[in-house]
Amino acid sequence: MKVIFKRLSSLLLACVMLFSLAACGQAAPSTEDETQAPAETGQSTETTPTEETAPTDETAGGNVLVAYFSATGNTETVAGYIADALGADTFEITPVEPYTADDLNWSDESSRVSREHEDPSLQTVELAETTPENWDSYDTVFIGYPIWWGVAAWPMSSFVAANDFTGKTVIPFCTSSSSGLGDSGTLLEELAGTGEWLDGQRFRSSASETEVADWVTGLGL
Repeated sequence: MKVIFKRLSSLLLACVMLFSLAACGQAAPSTEDETQAPAETGQSTETTPTEETAPTDETAGGNVLVAYFSATGNTETVAGYIADALGADTFEITPVEPYTADDLNWSDESSRVSREHEDPSLQTVELAETTPENWDSYDTVFIGYPIWWGVAAWPMSSFVAANDFTGKTVIPFCTSSSSGLGDSGTLLEELAGTGEWLDGQRFRSSASETEVADWVTGLGL
């Protein structure tokens, strides 16, 4: 009887130990589970910047305006190069009475520009629109024009006189076949009376996009 009792006791103890070991094995997580779970949770709750979500500077030029008057298209081309380089907006200064090819014939004493040159009272050119939309939102304004008799084409004077440049950085540029910028920028600055005017730049009528872009880059805007 004693032998049988000892065998039953030993068998019962062995069963209890096996049950305890099995329970412990089910409750303990593996090392792999402990390291993977936090990583998966972090990926699901945090946004890692990617090419799609990271902010870009595509709208960096949103506060830059390129306002220009172009008589034959040369200044318009340069204005477009500047706008492309900076992602800027453009505003074409358009006279109510546009200039024709005959009007621009400076060698003809009876042409429109010749008469306006001789009579400064005719140089106040009425514009179709004087102030660009959202004018107050622009911090930097490029103003472009052809050179007429050593100064800015008079429609540009009408534009400058009609607007308030307070708080704006103003950068003039011009196109010409031979004449330089001269005093055109200074005269426009005096006419405006406000704004921080920087030294301007003269471009040949055939200026390339690279040439213009290099100048814009050098401004450090």
